[in-house]
Amino acid sequence: MAITFTVLLMITSMLLIVLVLLHKGRGGGLSDMFGGGVSSGLGGSSVAERNLDRITVGIGLIWFACIIALGLLLRSGS
Repeated sequence: MAITFTVLLMITSMLLIVLVLLHKGRGGGLSDMFGGGVSSGLGGSSVAERNLDRITVGIGLIWFACIIALGLLLRSGS
């Protein structure tokens, strides 16, 4: 069971990295320092951005659940 959660944790970790990198910069951060804030926001977020947000939150919740489950499994196993 612990192996299953470990594999799921690794997969969700990689997915989270990719999904976070796909997000558009909001401004005020390091991306503005290097010219990333040149494009202007056209007000509101598109459907694709909202779906990306939802998918990222969903994968994040699965990642968090794997962390908790692994902690409980390893704690009760030793």
